[in-house]
Amino acid sequence: MRCLITGATGFVGSAVARAALRDGWQVRITRRPASDMRALEGLDVEPVAVDLSSTAALTEAMSDCEAVFHVAADYRLWAPNSDELYENNVEGTRRICEAALAAGVTRVVYTSSVATLGLPKNGGPGDEATPVALSDMIGHYKRSKFLAEEVAREYAERDLDIVIVNPSAPIGPRDHKPTPTGQMVLEAAAGRMPAFVDTGLNVAHVDDVARGHLLAYAKGQAGRRYVLGGADMTLAEILAMVAEIVERPAPKIRLPHNVVLPIAHVAERVARVTGKPPRVTVDGVKLAKKHMFFSHARAAEELGYRARPARDALADAVAWYYAHRYLPGGRRPVS
Repeated sequence: MRCLITGATGFVGSAVARAALRDGWQVRITRRPASDMRALEGLDVEPVAVDLSSTAALTEAMSDCEAVFHVAADYRLWAPNSDELYENNVEGTRRICEAALAAGVTRVVYTSSVATLGLPKNGGPGDEATPVALSDMIGHYKRSKFLAEEVAREYAERDLDIVIVNPSAPIGPRDHKPTPTGQMVLEAAAGRMPAFVDTGLNVAHVDDVARGHLLAYAKGQAGRRYVLGGADMTLAEILAMVAEIVERPAPKIRLPHNVVLPIAHVAERVARVTGKPPRVTVDGVKLAKKHMFFSHARAAEELGYRARPARDALADAVAWYYAHRYLPGGRRPVS
């Protein structure tokens, strides 16, 4: 069995590649000439130099593949040119679907995000059926992912066998870049987060999320979506757990959102001058006003998906950062 994985040089994609190899798949991955291959070091994968801009090239890359895991995404809460997000996330997904139809791929697993899901007004966890509309999406990243998911459903109606997975906030080892969530864990472990805002995330181990992709291929219902999540935690709880792992005092200062928002506006104006991404974004602050809590009950029931404790995800992430000298001044995590 051979599969093609897009985005395999990234955090989640490389974890999916590992999961597929463990299941006995022959793994082909897409890469750009300048791709950083560190996340795949030591893995027996077949790299193909192709990006998401050519349907013909993607179709060729999918030749003799039974499965496609479309994990690649442009995950930026701020971009100098927001059109890039729609080109990469929406049109890139459209080209993947077109190529899969042309290549006769058995099934596509599309990696969406819980960012596309609705949140109940009563503050409870959202799920795949919580009502939501494009107008509810905050920022270009969320809107682009919402529209990309619409593309996936459109192709499901055109007889493409496609399953949608919605990871929450993956955390764990091998987050080389790191991702925005990983950067938060890294900053907390280094003691560089003295304050926080009142928000919440659903924390999942990246390897559980990767396993969920393979389960979606094997057991998912075509055209259906599945939350791949873990534990609902407030940011204060996450920071306290990281502090416990590295034996540092937990931050105690909670900042109101209306204090942080002007800082984000200034940071983005500076970013437009320097070209360097801002550390705080306006969309990020707006998103932080909501607790992004979600249930993965459907995936547990229909796919057999299981999530390990959040502490395992955080401890594995911190241990990896320490081992790879992202935390040269940090403390060895508690075993």
